[in-house]
Amino acid sequence: MAAENVLGEFLRARREQVGPAELGLPAGGPRRVAGLRREEVAVLAGVSTDYYVRLEQGRERNPSAQVVDALARGLALDEEATAHLHRLAQPVPARRRRARRPERVSPNLLRLMDGWPATPALVLGPCLEVLAHNALGEALFAGHTHSGDLVRLVFLDPDARAFYPDWERVAVNTVGGLRAAAGIDPDDPRLIETVGELSVKSADFRRLWARHDIRQKTRETKRFRHRLVGELELSYEALTVNSAPGQQLIVYQAEPGSPSEAALALLGSLAAS
Repeated sequence: MAAENVLGEFLRARREQVGPAELGLPAGGPRRVAGLRREEVAVLAGVSTDYYVRLEQGRERNPSAQVVDALARGLALDEEATAHLHRLAQPVPARRRRARRPERVSPNLLRLMDGWPATPALVLGPCLEVLAHNALGEALFAGHTHSGDLVRLVFLDPDARAFYPDWERVAVNTVGGLRAAAGIDPDDPRLIETVGELSVKSADFRRLWARHDIRQKTRETKRFRHRLVGELELSYEALTVNSAPGQQLIVYQAEPGSPSEAALALLGSLAAS
């Protein structure tokens, strides 16, 4: 992935998703391209059109931090996408990789999760693979072909759209989270394998991957349609695991007194029995 023109691809994808009206620009008659024209981005960023074209084509790969900030403003990028653009413009030099080791979850973290019998909890790896879970976390995602991999569950599982009633939103956010991981370590063999497989097997994944959206996993409310207890609406918090860079602790909760809280309690009792 490192040999690709990732900076140029990101700029082009984001340019195509911003309409001139969003930035107060005149439409300027019929348009042959979606979104902004290259010259419009150049004007908004205060750079020459030739320089911007060289950025998109990969003939210029290391714009200054000031230029990156100007491009982010011109493309109306949010904070996460701007940080991603900075990483693409100033990539960390590749380090020689050691042999790939299996991800391990701290025993202390496992004990902590096991102490939450009424709270689903998962530990995810950089590619959103499930590295560990407590009993209720396992029960929440049980019964699917890809219960142990949240990206493959969304795009390859035959019942994904039934499990996630808001499937499109979940899919967009899932790919955005994978894109965020790609910006941090584009040479990760697990990431390359995951993107390669899903690009071949899922047209929806290819469509969303081409958008270059960035959605770092933080917090969200998500709906599930569970095969045992029916509808669940749960909010989650994503917490970084400082002792294991790349891992995230995901903790789900239902609104107190809600039908989802009762359904979650029922799922817990079923899992315990």
